[in-house]
Amino acid sequence: MKNILVLCTGNSCRSQMAEGFLRHYAGENAKIYSGGIETHGVNPKAIKFMAEEGIDISNHTSNNVNEFVEIPFDYIITVCDHAHENCPYFPGKATRIHHNFTDPSKVVGSEEEIAVAFRKTRQEIKEFSEKFIAENVN
Repeated sequence: MKNILVLCTGNSCRSQMAEGFLRHYAGENAKIYSGGIETHGVNPKAIKFMAEEGIDISNHTSNNVNEFVEIPFDYIITVCDHAHENCPYFPGKATRIHHNFTDPSKVVGSEEEIAVAFRKTRQEIKEFSEKFIAENVN
């Protein structure tokens, strides 16, 4: 079984969505964790827009990356540039992968504009997650 860590700045939105999709696609073949350089709580809109895909992340928690330093990760995926640049050292053989996804929680505008941003980022994370699991886990 593979251990996979997804990192973002606040572990509130992009890393939470990635955790949800990675768990969905990996099934029992991987243990998925997500954390942040900081913890901001799980974004309610991330929960809402993941539910549209049939993935429930409402029980996820926002965790600090330091909670995971003892876990031997196979992969560490950073989903924002800030986390990529500030990711702490993890001992071991973990392969590091970086993909900067647009942060929909930073979009200012109408509810519809915000919804479009969340759905766009969600789709990008979904495609990335499905491909990553197919190529590295299953």
